[in-house]
Amino acid sequence: MTGQQSDPAIEPYGLGRLDNRVALITGAGSGTGIGFATARLLGELGAKVVITSTTSRIQQRAEELKSLGIDALGLEADLTDPMEVSKVVSHTGRIDILINNAGMGSQLTGEDTIANLEDLVLEDWRRGIARNLETSILVTAAVIGPMKQSGWGRIVFVSSTTGPLMAMPGQAIYGSAKAAMVGLMRSVALEAAPFGVTVNAVLPGWIQTGSATERENEAGRRSPVGRSGTALEVATQIAVLCLAGLSYTTGSVVVVDGANSILEERA
Repeated sequence: MTGQQSDPAIEPYGLGRLDNRVALITGAGSGTGIGFATARLLGELGAKVVITSTTSRIQQRAEELKSLGIDALGLEADLTDPMEVSKVVSHTGRIDILINNAGMGSQLTGEDTIANLEDLVLEDWRRGIARNLETSILVTAAVIGPMKQSGWGRIVFVSSTTGPLMAMPGQAIYGSAKAAMVGLMRSVALEAAPFGVTVNAVLPGWIQTGSATERENEAGRRSPVGRSGTALEVATQIAVLCLAGLSYTTGSVVVVDGANSILEERA
């Protein structure tokens, strides 16, 4: 089945809603993060949402969505493990929309290491690539076949301006993973294009979430807009890419950074 047939979800002079669609959003455990904001917005547009996180707090997020009248399911899973990816996909059933949001922020803390390249430990590199890149590879590979067969699908990779557009010292792991995510997106977009499946990437800049540091918030205040973005602003762009009316937009990169990446002169 190819994308040549008409899409019944498209309304005249409108983008349509997401009623009767099933959306899988990875990395939605934080109540202030992009993943959860996206799940809520897609749910408000009519989609059933399945959200994942590596911790049990995902059940609390699912209950919060249900309290808003959204059909939601929370699944705890480590998406660096192919077996757990298979369980998530099997438990979800039909998946019409995939939001690859799982990963760590640019200011890595805890188990992850900020270091110059010559000081990187191989295990740190492997762990960072697994969390920020391999998760999206494994989940996308698991859902793309059924999407092609159904003749409809939306996949959005949540990358970053760090890597594809910009860089920071000590961030070789994160930057490499996020840049590779864009390359992956473009390849999958070409593979999926004849089958009615769109594949795009969103590149957030400085976003004010619960995990943002004061240094990151200060960097946001120095952007042309004069503030960091919000999780909802990123989620809105993601949601637009999932609508039926965006069926001719695929293989694209959308930057959500308040023009920060094009600012040549800084105070």
